Amino acid sequence: MNAISFETKLFTIHDWTILRLPEEASAKLPSRGMTMVKGVINLPAGKAGDVPFKTLLEPDGSYGPGKKPSHWFTPDKKLLEDANVGTGDTVQVSLKPTKEWIEPEVPDDVQKALSTSPKAEALWKDITPLAHWDWIRWIRAVKTTETRRKHIEVMLDKLNKGMRRPCCFNRNLCSVPEVSKNWRLLEPTQT
Repeated sequence: MNAISFETKLFTIHDWTILRLPEEASAKLPSRGMTMVKGVINLPAGKAGDVPFKTLLEPDGSYGPGKKPSHWFTPDKKLLEDANVGTGDTVQVSLKPTKEWIEPEVPDDVQKALSTSPKAEALWKDITPLAHWDWIRWIRAVKTTETRRKHIEVMLDKLNKGMRRPCCFNRNLCSVPEVSKNWRLLEPTQT
């Protein structure tokens, strides 16, 4: 697959800096759901080089008449500093999907729960990074601590029964409660 190149403006939702792909760029990706990519952010004119990154693109959850789905990610602090960009800046991006999935950061409460069940922990170590992302996205997709605890209990039960992924989870929706509502990425609070 050829690189997908585009220009976009960084914006903020709450305290999160968001890089959202234009709909035309997102449409070239192989999936409407989460997608792992490698790419570069081009430095502003007059500066040499590009800043590489590898990240998970999240779906924005757009759907319905007149809506085209897209993807987004949160550039980490190092990427923003290396590229010398921030909220409100327009950036040039070039990226390609990759089958080399990076491991997600496993939240402390999930690690703690896994450590209580040798069978679940063993299966966790055997499943793919993509399956890890599915479980973590499913767990974090809830708004209350109580529901999150319930999701972790269900994860342990399912892993103990040999289930490698959560069932009935729509991978095309935005699963980050801090930046979404009704499974859709919120509009920017600052441009």
